[in-house]
Amino acid sequence: QVQLVESGGGLVQAGGSLRLSCAASGRTSSIYAMGWFRQAPGKEREFVAAISRGGAATVSADSVQGRFTISKDNAKNTVYLQMDSLKPEDTAVYACAADKSFRSKLPLTTTLYDYWGQGTQVTVSS
Repeated sequence: QVQLVESGGGLVQAGGSLRLSCAASGRTSSIYAMGWFRQAPGKEREFVAAISRGGAATVSADSVQGRFTISKDNAKNTVYLQMDSLKPEDTAVYACAADKSFRSKLPLTTTLYDYWGQGTQVTVSS
């Protein structure tokens, strides 16, 4: 089993920045990829970004490209999401997820992930 705990959410003004962290524990050696998703009130959960096991490969949603950066510190078993130039439409609960399957491409959909954190609230005021 793998446990994921997010931190770093909060309230920020439009144009500001936040850095989310996701600390993994347990059988972290079984993880092949990790991702960030978000869910705004009344909307479905959507993909934000993903990163490969070693950190060499990343992918992000069109809506956050150029503003959000995913990275990881393998020594700390932690994945980060640096969010810059935040907009009110970025307001959501952000959750990290871990995929234990080896794939040729980074997983972009919720159904491909095996473990989920509880999420952290990000609110961007206008």
